[in-house]
Amino acid sequence: MSTFVAPVIDVYLHPEDLQRALAQDALEGLSATPKVLPPKWFYDAQGSELFDKITRLPEYYPTEAERSILAEQADAIADLSDADTLVELGAGSADKTRVLLDSLRAHGSLERYVPFDVSESALISASKMIADSYPGLTVHGVVGDFDRHLDVIPSGGTRMIALLGGTIGNYQPVDRTRLLERISAQMHSHDTFLLGVDLVKDPARLVRAYDDESGVTAAFNKNVLAVLNRGLGASFDLDRFEHVARWDPVNEWIEMRLRSIEQQRVTVRDIGLTVDFAENEEMRTEISAKFRRNGICTELATAGLELLAWLPDTADDYALVLSRKP
Repeated sequence: MSTFVAPVIDVYLHPEDLQRALAQDALEGLSATPKVLPPKWFYDAQGSELFDKITRLPEYYPTEAERSILAEQADAIADLSDADTLVELGAGSADKTRVLLDSLRAHGSLERYVPFDVSESALISASKMIADSYPGLTVHGVVGDFDRHLDVIPSGGTRMIALLGGTIGNYQPVDRTRLLERISAQMHSHDTFLLGVDLVKDPARLVRAYDDESGVTAAFNKNVLAVLNRGLGASFDLDRFEHVARWDPVNEWIEMRLRSIEQQRVTVRDIGLTVDFAENEEMRTEISAKFRRNGICTELATAGLELLAWLPDTADDYALVLSRKP
């Protein structure tokens, strides 16, 4: 009879590392023209709660679309990957993980789960939950940033690395290329990569998904200012900014921005920075690229990965892409 195996957690990212990164990103982004902040700073406790609400909004389709593909295709993914290890980049609460774990277990190959996340508390909680639910499963969590720590992912066995939730769309093309190359470089022969991508569709529908009528996405967007206020002693007044979501037809991505509703000056005490905003000046806080099949498959091939399966949802809104290291 299988018994509980306590999770192992490797910590490569500490609170002081996050604090330094926040300070550096704020200094660079708020000094740039135009101003920009990276979307990773949305996700403090409040931001994560708001994003969870976003995923349940009627306008926001990607989460449910991805979930439906997993429900229908997880067994096929398990068969094609033949993986004994599931590595989940940006695991969060691991709420989608169970479908893949169940299918890999039914396939008879599952031995290990490796959740990877920047949040130590979230990762510890998710690791304990999975270990409790899957007696005998080895759970080896990694607290890290997958822009910096991919090389510390545990090796051995046949691994399937999953990057779900459309996270890849938050990367500029050159940064996306580098990320895919880094993922491919640390994969071994016959390891697989499961990628979630949001697909190009009606721009009006895309904008609605990022600018819901109830204002949850607006609150989520503004929360990055609250993160700077708490983390760096900034003086942002959230009521003096408004949320903007815009489709860029050239780059085929949604941009989220914060627009200053009046001329104002903001101080960021802990980094000694004073920032002036003009009336109607916009600061970009996120891009969310949308993909076409040929484009993302070409990007994967350029990174040295071969396509195993293209798995869209029934509405062709979203796709999971399974590729393999030859």
